[in-house]
Amino acid sequence: MALNSRILAVLAAVALTATTAAPAFAQRTQNQQSEATESSPRPLRGRQRTPRQPSEAEVRADVQGHLTAIGNSCQIAEAKLLGQTAEKTSLYEVACATGPGYLVLGGTPPTAMDCLVLASTAEKARARDPEAQVGPQCTLPANDNAQAVFAAYAREAGMDCQIDGATIIGAASDGAVVYEIGCAGSDGARIQKSASGWTRSSCFELISINATCSFTQPAEQAATLKSWLAGSDAANCDVQQARFMGQNANGKFYEATCAGADGVIVRFNAEQAVQQIYPCATAQQIGGGCKLTTTPPAATPQA
Repeated sequence: MALNSRILAVLAAVALTATTAAPAFAQRTQNQQSEATESSPRPLRGRQRTPRQPSEAEVRADVQGHLTAIGNSCQIAEAKLLGQTAEKTSLYEVACATGPGYLVLGGTPPTAMDCLVLASTAEKARARDPEAQVGPQCTLPANDNAQAVFAAYAREAGMDCQIDGATIIGAASDGAVVYEIGCAGSDGARIQKSASGWTRSSCFELISINATCSFTQPAEQAATLKSWLAGSDAANCDVQQARFMGQNANGKFYEATCAGADGVIVRFNAEQAVQQIYPCATAQQIGGGCKLTTTPPAATPQA
């Protein structure tokens, strides 16, 4: 999954013009001063007028107009004018009362670039090349809030756990940002937000299709499955290993190895309640049987 290509293209353009606009402006100013000196019979007197800097209220009003134009609901806590591109398009940084901040580039239409996405893109680029040009980044102290934003997103997505790691994975096919969330002592997940709300894919499910969860350990998944077995006939299973096997119309299936006892396959309903338990010794027909537990071959009938 790649991050939004339009954001990266805009960022590259901003980085280019930000580095070229100032020298060009300086050169034009020097030329104008030289021409004025040559054509004037007397030396110039007094200070040259400098462009008036917009007030904080004016900056807020400009940024609010841009955010409103693109349907962004950020409630501005702080706004800062960073400068202009060579095309006289203003670039702002804004911190929001909740959620991530943005770099906002005026234009038709304006563009709001998520501070977390920008930081993640820069981090990945520098991991590939320490000298990579990553463009403008968010610097307001209020925008140094990644962990708080990740935690809020996790809660919105229905993750009730203590977060011990989070990052941006990339973007889905519809452009939605995908986040990985790690939970202390339990299974993590990837989450993403669409127009209809948050969706969540557990690390159990992701690992079963060979995806990676950087913040989730096998022991945390074993502990999670053990907690789901509480109150069932398999509650005494001291889960050592756990895996997600798949699902069908009847529910989701997980395999567990048990310390000092036979392993089991467990079927859960949509509410994560145990529906049925299958001992590995007799579960060969359930999703291909147990893979974590070695079961002896069935005895050959005597002639």
